[in-house]
Amino acid sequence: QVTLHAGAELDARRVKQYTLTLWASCPGEDEVEERLFVWVMAGQVLRCDAPFASAGGDVVQVLADVAPRTPLYVVLPQPLGGLMVSGICPGFRLRNQDTPLVLTRQGLVLAPADGFNPSKDTQTFRLEIEVMDRHGHNCSGTVRVEVLPSRRPRVTFLEPQRAVMVPEGIGPLEVVTQVHASGDNVRYAILAPTAPTLFTIDEVTGEIRSTCQLEVAHARLLVRAYNALHPTDHATTMLNITVQGTGLRAPSCVPALSMSQVPETVSPGSTLVTLRCTDPTGANGSLHYALEGPPASRSRFCMEGPRLQVNTTLDYDSEAVAAVGFQFTATIVVTAGGQPPRSTHVPVLVTVTPVNEFTPVCPSGATFTVPETAAFGSTVGRVAGTDRDYPLDSLEYSLEGGPGPTQPFSIDTCTGEIRVVGPLDSQRHKSYRLTVRLTDTRNDLDPAKRRSCLCDVAVHLQAVPDQAPVCTPEVQELRIVARSGGRQPVTRLACQGSPDGAVLAYAIAGGNEDGRFQLEGNTLSYLPSDLAEPRTFVLLVEVWGGPGVPRHSTMVALVVHVTPRSTPVPPSTTTRRTTLRKEPLVVTRTEAAWHPPAWFVAVLTVSGALLLATLGCVARSLLCR
Repeated sequence: QVTLHAGAELDARRVKQYTLTLWASCPGEDEVEERLFVWVMAGQVLRCDAPFASAGGDVVQVLADVAPRTPLYVVLPQPLGGLMVSGICPGFRLRNQDTPLVLTRQGLVLAPADGFNPSKDTQTFRLEIEVMDRHGHNCSGTVRVEVLPSRRPRVTFLEPQRAVMVPEGIGPLEVVTQVHASGDNVRYAILAPTAPTLFTIDEVTGEIRSTCQLEVAHARLLVRAYNALHPTDHATTMLNITVQGTGLRAPSCVPALSMSQVPETVSPGSTLVTLRCTDPTGANGSLHYALEGPPASRSRFCMEGPRLQVNTTLDYDSEAVAAVGFQFTATIVVTAGGQPPRSTHVPVLVTVTPVNEFTPVCPSGATFTVPETAAFGSTVGRVAGTDRDYPLDSLEYSLEGGPGPTQPFSIDTCTGEIRVVGPLDSQRHKSYRLTVRLTDTRNDLDPAKRRSCLCDVAVHLQAVPDQAPVCTPEVQELRIVARSGGRQPVTRLACQGSPDGAVLAYAIAGGNEDGRFQLEGNTLSYLPSDLAEPRTFVLLVEVWGGPGVPRHSTMVALVVHVTPRSTPVPPSTTTRRTTLRKEPLVVTRTEAAWHPPAWFVAVLTVSGALLLATLGCVARSLLCR
């Protein structure tokens, strides 16, 4: 017995066959030489990639600002054969646990859940990973992740703390101060107090505005600036805001913020809001009111003393009002006399609401033509109604009476397209009169104020002449052997009707003596009978399609040779179909009828009697001789 061991690693991708020569000898016997062939098959032993399985391991370099749980590396083991085999799912295990990196079941190395520490120095993490399949084969290696300092500028405040002094009397939504931080994609937020009551911040510009008219107070705001794409990159600053009292206080107005909602039909001169303003000095008669804001707002509104009034029509259906989003903003500036002038700003927001003013209008000449062979779902035409209320032509369409046998049409609720949903017959109906209801939508805040109108639509049917079916072949010669039992199939007619796919009808028009044949659809069958001798039948089958009048049909001639079962059958008993030259088949039936007059019948009778008597006399004379 000889045992062989591999002296080195076998790789089927490099060498698949080894040829060995063995010599063996026993004492007193001749030496024996044999050749041994060793085939190397690809096994399922795992092998890790060279950089990963090497002594130094693989190296990955990433930036410190990489997003949390970003894939950094993937371990790709493979069998010794070189390709992954279906069903082999290796497992991955991290030998050292002193690392913030994450190793998934799929062999992915992910960045920490909280991201890397944004340090200015290079950070290094070493991972020792073991790979094992379900058969116990394993390989291992190391990965060294080098975290490089981020090249992106970090979010930074130039001043970690700042004091802001503002006078009392500042109105709502006025800019108090502005913070600025350097960096990319910077956004701002107030951290403390968590629910600020006096100030708010614009997250993009960093502008800090008042939320009400400020009085003497002191507030501390902790503001954070952060990178919107990398929230872990952030910085904070502290603002000490002091509202100082002044000897000359600005006028106080109620309301401090005006928001109005008016319909588009409000008449010019209508008052939207009346301000009640007081001067702390007691000189209320010296207050001056002015309107500031975009030109679109100043042209449509005006101030009459403390009253904000409509200056012109607010047409919701116009492009100018739609361009501003149906909302107008402005500011009422209330100024008190004296030196220096003292003023208060009252923000104004006016929202225009729609009013359903116009009734939908039907299209002119709503007449359509459709062929009577139109298939189910075919488009007849589109009813294009109009409506001047915004949004323009926002309509719903409905068919009065709905689809039915007398009205085989439907209409799309949104587009107004009329479609065929039933059979059409120009012999019964030359045209249809449809009543379509147009109802406007989204033109008023009150759904009960929708408007509608009825439109007359004419649909004319275009007659399509029927075409005679085409049968192939038109003449057939068939041979069958009559069998006992049930009916016996003879042939199936192959006919093609009109392009609309109408069902064809079949009937035996002639030659069916004693009712020996029967048609079911396009299948001809022979009914069993007591036929004693071979017989030939010439059948005429009429084929037509559609209920039109006059009926267009085609005649098919079938020559059927029927042989009884007991009669010797010719050598070829198979059914034979002969396709003759396609010529028009003319079938003529002649019925001869003759009705002679009475005198002719009498003369003929007498002449016949005399002839018989003469023949009798001649015969008697011959016999007497």
